[in-house]
Amino acid sequence: MRKILVIGSGKSTSSLLKYLLDKSTAENLFITVGDLNLNAAKKLTGNHQNTKAILLDVFDDTSRTDAIKDADIVISMLPARFHIEVAKDCVLFGKHMVTASYVSPEMQALDADAKAKGLILMNEIGVDPGIDHMSAMQVLDRIRNNGGKVILFESFTGGLVAPESDTNLWNYKFTWNPRNVVTAGQGGAAKFLQEGTYKYIPYHHLFRRTEFLDIDGFGRFEAYANRDSLKYQSVYGLNNVKTLYRGTMRRVGFSRAWNIFVMLGMTDDSYTIDGSETMSYRDFINAFLTYSPTDSVELKLRHALKIDQDDIVWDKLTELDIFNADKKVGLKKATPAQILQKILMDSWTLDPHDKDMIVMYHKFGYEKDGKKHQIDASMVVLGEDQTYTAMAKTVGLPVAIATLAILNKKITSPGVQIPINKEVYEPILKELESFGVTFHEKEIPYLGYNPLNN
Repeated sequence: MRKILVIGSGKSTSSLLKYLLDKSTAENLFITVGDLNLNAAKKLTGNHQNTKAILLDVFDDTSRTDAIKDADIVISMLPARFHIEVAKDCVLFGKHMVTASYVSPEMQALDADAKAKGLILMNEIGVDPGIDHMSAMQVLDRIRNNGGKVILFESFTGGLVAPESDTNLWNYKFTWNPRNVVTAGQGGAAKFLQEGTYKYIPYHHLFRRTEFLDIDGFGRFEAYANRDSLKYQSVYGLNNVKTLYRGTMRRVGFSRAWNIFVMLGMTDDSYTIDGSETMSYRDFINAFLTYSPTDSVELKLRHALKIDQDDIVWDKLTELDIFNADKKVGLKKATPAQILQKILMDSWTLDPHDKDMIVMYHKFGYEKDGKKHQIDASMVVLGEDQTYTAMAKTVGLPVAIATLAILNKKITSPGVQIPINKEVYEPILKELESFGVTFHEKEIPYLGYNPLNN
């Protein structure tokens, strides 16, 4: 049988494994799931005859190399920083590899050796990055092949809660890594192109510079800029584009409320707070406010940030129970960001019957025959339950489909790569449609970035 090694049994492995097991008999596959948590791996594999779970420590050379040597192809579902050890072994032992994570400089350095051995090291083939690359390139290539010149490209993705599970004033719950949500946007100014001009948004202004998006059947969303929208400019062949903007989607109103935490300094992850383990939630809020012998914490916060009592932002803050004097932080030497995450997890953790939602939206502006045109494309995927989530589906399925395509020699170009070539994106997007991962396109009058200027 053809052997597939899956390293990591996290949240997005469920849909990936189900796809491979459903194909295992017809495609002659045997899937091994390796994880440091053997019970988690066993829970995923169940009693299927074409799979097994093994204990695998990626930092134990023997454990790692023995498993990789025994495989025909390796899927790494580990945290991004751990892929490189797996990738080095794959090149050493002549194995293809697939991962959903961004290409790191260390991974890119393996390109020449991978090509020399005819190996495929496929990266960025989850949802974002992944489905965003493939869906964007499909339309961009079509526009260019039909004689169009691309002048605008905007792309937005959001991991949100499904409408039926949207039960709080923030219209948000954690559907992925909470830490990434709390620290989003940090590490430098957001950079993008707007009507031929480079634009920059420093972190302390990021959540007040948003734009609106409407998705048929799902209403209005807002988006804030990703840190570097220009990362894929040359990769996508957009060197002459006038507007290039990539962003993260939330429900309208989230960013304005989130900006309160940014302005107070609660998202800072660069220092620890003394005595954090004995602080109450109320103490934590008060630590960022001026001293007053008479004013309450609530009053000081409203005055400091000019929040009216009837402002919905105030209701959002109180809903989180951040002024509770009895709830303890309970974390030693914690950073502000870690404490804020702890507080938010009380309110934003998915309930057992909650479902998540992935939304993606692309805008394409182009010129053809002296006229300007625009195509808007949107995708919405709803989760089934807490195992087969929308996130697991949109991350895991592209990884699994690519893995089988590489095994079946339908994807053959060697080297370290991302899914921007027709050989890769066309069959994967077509198969994703059968799983309900589809884009709805509509042609509308070209609006540019600011339709009021037209």
